[in-house]
Amino acid sequence: MKTISTDPVCGMDVNSGTEFRTTHDGTEYLFCSAGCLRKFTLQPKRYLETPAPAAHEDPVRKREKDRGRRWQDYIPLMVIIGLAILAALAKQVHYANGWNGMTWMHDFMGFFLVMFSMFKFFDLDGFADGFQMYDLLAKPVRGYAYIYPFLELGLGLGYLSQWQPVFIYTSTIVLMGFGSLGVLRALSKGLDLECACMGTILKVPLSTVALMEDLGMAVMAAAMLWAVW
Repeated sequence: MKTISTDPVCGMDVNSGTEFRTTHDGTEYLFCSAGCLRKFTLQPKRYLETPAPAAHEDPVRKREKDRGRRWQDYIPLMVIIGLAILAALAKQVHYANGWNGMTWMHDFMGFFLVMFSMFKFFDLDGFADGFQMYDLLAKPVRGYAYIYPFLELGLGLGYLSQWQPVFIYTSTIVLMGFGSLGVLRALSKGLDLECACMGTILKVPLSTVALMEDLGMAVMAAAMLWAVW
């Protein structure tokens, strides 16, 4: 029986010892994660058929190929950032001493992380499928993909409540810094993946939003940690 060691869903080269495999029409296909295997099992023809000519291109394939090319694709992200900025600014009104940059950063990161986690909760299975394709820990341990939104929510609430700031800063740097490693690894391999940062709501390439969320949050946390030292 013929074995295909290139994941038909994400294009990653897969080790022959992987546990994620299935047989379709007499051919065995290997997968990098349970997420890719699940997607293939649900729609094998979608990932095996030769792309149709442009004039008759499958609308689903065309949407995937064009994702992230229009600025309108980023409207959900712009809304989240805008609302987080406005909410953080609104809270500044209550401070008697006026503008406080550190407090504003706390509030912005808190609102941002809470909203990002919210979109993941809308479709935990869908988020886990996408997250497993590139995250270094979620790939072998699917359970981590389900825990991740709760970790993100906990950090967001920690910023809003200003509970144990040093612990929250450090946890953010570790969580987001580690997450960025998986993103960078996937990008270095040229994998055409969808960003799972906002669950299944945002349809943009991995590079654009994931690095901003992971590295952006890690850098801001590092700046605040430096400030309190």
